[in-house]
Order: sequence, then C-alpha cells, then structure tokens
Amino acid sequence: MNLQLLLNWRLHLAVILTSMLSEYIGIIRIPMGPGTLLLLPLLYAFVIGVLFNPHLFKVMGKVIPQPVSQAAGPLILIAILPFIAKFGSTIGPAIEQIVAAGPALILQELGNLGTMIIALPFAVLVLKMGREAIGATYSIAREPNIAIISDRYGLRSPEGIGIMGVYVVGTMFGTLYFALMAGYIASLDILDVRALAMACGVGSGSMVAACSAALAEAVPSARDELLAFAGASNLLTYATGLYISLFVALPVTEWMYKRLARRSSPEVRHEG
Repeated sequence: MNLQLLLNWRLHLAVILTSMLSEYIGIIRIPMGPGTLLLLPLLYAFVIGVLFNPHLFKVMGKVIPQPVSQAAGPLILIAILPFIAKFGSTIGPAIEQIVAAGPALILQELGNLGTMIIALPFAVLVLKMGREAIGATYSIAREPNIAIISDRYGLRSPEGIGIMGVYVVGTMFGTLYFALMAGYIASLDILDVRALAMACGVGSGSMVAACSAALAEAVPSARDELLAFAGASNLLTYATGLYISLFVALPVTEWMYKRLARRSSPEVRHEG
C-alpha cells in the first residue's frame, strides 16, 4: 500500500467533512407502526461515501482519484479497531451476566447453520445457481469462512466466487441493514435486548459496531451491558464458528447441494 496515497489531503478532507456533516445531522427517529426506526450518523456517512463513487458521478474521480480510493479501502479494518478494543474493556465488568447467558451464547453458533438451511435451497432451486451456492450459503461469510473456502477450493473457483460475492455485499450493505434492523426491533420490545446484542456479534467488525451502536442508542441505560454481550458474541463467533463451518456446515452443504441439484436444471445436475 502506497503511504503517499493514504496521506493524500483530499481523502482526509473528504472524511472529515463527511464525519462532521453526519454528526451535525445527528440521530433521527422515525415512528413506524409500533416501533421506531433509528437513522444514525453512520447511515448518512454511508450515503455520502456512495456519492463520492466516480462510477455514479464522473466528476468525483477528480475529487478523489481512483488509486487513492482503492488505497483507502483496507483502512476500514484499522478504523474499527478502537471499537473492538472498547468491546474488550466492557466484557470484564459484565463477566457475571455473560457467564449467566453462557449456554445462549454458545448455542447461537447453531444459528449460523440457518444460512445453509434457508438460503441453499433458494439459491439452487429458484436462482438456478451452480456450485457458487456452496460458497455463498454454507456460512455467514466472515474472514475465517473465506479462509476455509480458499484452502479447500481456491478463491478463483465457483465456491470462492460465491463466498466473496456474499462477503463484499455484506460489507457494503450489511452494515447499513444491521444498524436499521437492530434499532427498530429493539424499539418493538418483543425480544430481550441482550439477545439482539448477541445477534450483533455474528457480523463483520463494521456490522458489529453499527448494530451494537444502534442498540445502545435505543436502550441507553443498558449501553455497557449491550456492548459487552456483542463483544463476547463476536469473540465466540470467531472462536467456535470456524470449527462449526469446517466440520459441520461445509460437509452438510455439499451433501444438500448434490441432492438439490438433481431437482434443478440439467446444467446444475451436471455440476453436482
């Protein structure tokens, strides 16, 4: 990565102005039926960032050149580290509540299999996808899951294309979706807010940050506890999710794909 590109003044000016404008707009609450939809500054920053895309507006290519934009992409991992560190600092004081919810935190890994059970039949039978469906649906497509597919099939394989497609879309739109959904469901008061915090932990770093921030805003009195549960869930997802994906999800997905492919088009049957 070219350090000179990362120090480009136009890039940092755009980030500062975007952040200031988003914070100035602040949090907007929109009543929707029995609940309330929370629009956080993260949403505005996302929209403004999209407007900087030169593929939408060619003039933006002059504001932030493409090489600078590409060099800035990996910085999301660095930018999210302070928030991940915040998770770690909240887990300790809330360790008693986390231990009390231990079985629930561990059993949430079984929920990761839902992507395979629900999405795989739809991908093969309705969308007529080939082996891309295996990579796309066998997991929640986090970094360890990509490593498994890369080692087993290679990222240039159909399975690799499938998981990278889900990973990219999740990174781009999952953060926005997580933030909106978490805040709204919390306002309905139909689920324990701690369960929602644990659900935040299944996403990528940016998704966890957006989801837990929305919950903390919806229930400010339980802010530290919610961040602790989200952090513990995120840690467990990394620790146990790898083995669930490798030894359970992927073999079962392969087995299901072969049988579903027989009911699909001739092209899919041939691949299976």
